[in-house]
Amino acid sequence: MNEYPSIADHGLIGDLQTTALVATDGTIDWFCSPRFDSPSIFASLLDSARGGQFRTRPRDSTFETKQLYFPDTAILITRFLTENGVGEVIDFMPVTSETPSDHHRLLRAVRCVRGTLAFDVEIAPRFDYGRQTHEVTITEDGASFVAGDSTLTLSLIRGVDDERPTKVEQTDEGDLRLTLSLSEGQMRGVVLETGSAEPPHAMAVAEAQRLFDDTAHFWQDWVGQSTYTGRWREEVQRSAITLKLLTYAPTGGLVAAPTAGLPEQIGGERNWDYRFTWVRDASFSVNTLVRLGFTSEATAFARWLRDRVTEPVGDATGPLNIMYRIDGDPHLSEEIIEGWEGYRGSYPVRVGNGAAGQLQLDIYGEAMDAVWNADRAGMGIGHAGWLAICNLLDWLAENWDQPEEGIWETRGGRKNFTYGRLMCWVAFDRAIRLATTYGRPAPLPRWIAERDAIYTQIMEKGWNTQRRAFVQQYGETVLDASLLKMTQVGFISPHDDMWTDTLTAIEEELVSDSLVYRYDPSASPDGLRGSEGTFSLCTFLYVDALARADQLDKARLTFEKMLTYANHVGLFSEEVAPTGEQIGNFPQAFTHLALIDAAITLNDSLDAQQASGVRRR
Repeated sequence: MNEYPSIADHGLIGDLQTTALVATDGTIDWFCSPRFDSPSIFASLLDSARGGQFRTRPRDSTFETKQLYFPDTAILITRFLTENGVGEVIDFMPVTSETPSDHHRLLRAVRCVRGTLAFDVEIAPRFDYGRQTHEVTITEDGASFVAGDSTLTLSLIRGVDDERPTKVEQTDEGDLRLTLSLSEGQMRGVVLETGSAEPPHAMAVAEAQRLFDDTAHFWQDWVGQSTYTGRWREEVQRSAITLKLLTYAPTGGLVAAPTAGLPEQIGGERNWDYRFTWVRDASFSVNTLVRLGFTSEATAFARWLRDRVTEPVGDATGPLNIMYRIDGDPHLSEEIIEGWEGYRGSYPVRVGNGAAGQLQLDIYGEAMDAVWNADRAGMGIGHAGWLAICNLLDWLAENWDQPEEGIWETRGGRKNFTYGRLMCWVAFDRAIRLATTYGRPAPLPRWIAERDAIYTQIMEKGWNTQRRAFVQQYGETVLDASLLKMTQVGFISPHDDMWTDTLTAIEEELVSDSLVYRYDPSASPDGLRGSEGTFSLCTFLYVDALARADQLDKARLTFEKMLTYANHVGLFSEEVAPTGEQIGNFPQAFTHLALIDAAITLNDSLDAQQASGVRRR
């Protein structure tokens, strides 16, 4: 099997319509265009031989690498240290407008900081997941790749004093190679453009520097809007920038992750495509961004959610789909990329998502919680929106008491999941609050009756007297970390004995040295082979729950331990393997959302403790 970098050995760049992953060895091994969910152009992360890549590294065979973000930006700097010199590869994408576009630019500037260095550059695109061949045309200023309707243009970054143009050579496979020889203080590089009808055109170093400055100013101005001034400012800001990178600006849709097929177990089959917008993730993001002060982004997410609520799909799984394409299209299918070996042999490689048609009742509570939080932040609900909410609640009143697939999208059949019922309670609770606050017309007696019936059912069937805990599903003894949200949504007091017993049970069964498993697949079969790591989202939910229960010493230690599992630039994937390795799609929006929430809740609790002078362990 060919070599693969660690999932964590990457930084993320993007322009708010698509993104690229840059490995610490100078390889761009994941890039889709023109959108997050478009077919790949570079994807050697999923098949090192067939996926395609864009590699830039020193010619010296021995070098050390360091990678960092330019402060408070999404500009990534990969540093190469050799005996002959020190060089930097600076990767960024100038931010696009809010109009959908096929035209995207990726700048790869190469700078010599000390000594002299020669960088070898290889551009090997593989369009449409490697299924479409391409033709190459080389010019003095660069080259063009054409594959059907797709184009990729390579333009050189040059200095005004260059005596001779950089020579671009073509390989037998239709790839390109060139060498950049630099002395101290020089900067050169290349620009990749998708969707451009123009031929290659050399870019002056001064123009590349201007684009760098403009991009840096955009990100620094944006993150400067954050109202968070707590103890973990750097981690919170990096998470906020990551969430912004994962947002499709034309619609406000947030992708769960920019990648597909990265495994939850190396060599296993739990390899999903996360390049879509889940109602759940988008809903949680509204409250998180409001808490940080990013009201325009929260408004955009709320608008995306409003459009889904007011334009219901209307199929057998209810008026809402669990996920949509980033433009709101509800039609998703799943296919396997034949011939690809997958990351480190993790086959199959799936694109699309077959879970799109599942019934997951919790999404209605998450959607209504987002609507409620948006309203509290000043984003009012219009008449048409209120009518849509009433229609949604009418459906839920008829359908909440049934088996479903649950939050974790298990493929082992429908069951009576406690978390799904919990969030149905949230849906009615938030709708009742909105109706009574504004005097909106609503069938309040029915909504109240349904809310109370769900509460009683959870207390009677979701509580297991044998385990002394709320459990994953009715009639079983399996625990589930999703229930850590019970106090966060206000269903139960964090000091109620039933809750503290549940928290203790979760600690004993699902927590491993601060890391949290979402559930035990061996005790609750989910229809899939293999195992998985701890779920990073759940670890941050655990921190939040501990803080709300005034177990602040334990919450802070758990939070600080979890931060050590971030990669070198502060990014988290979906899961952490038993070895401490990051696994699953990367970076995951849900994890960074939960990090921000946990940081705010814990910081506020610690501030309150200091103000009161009472130490809470």
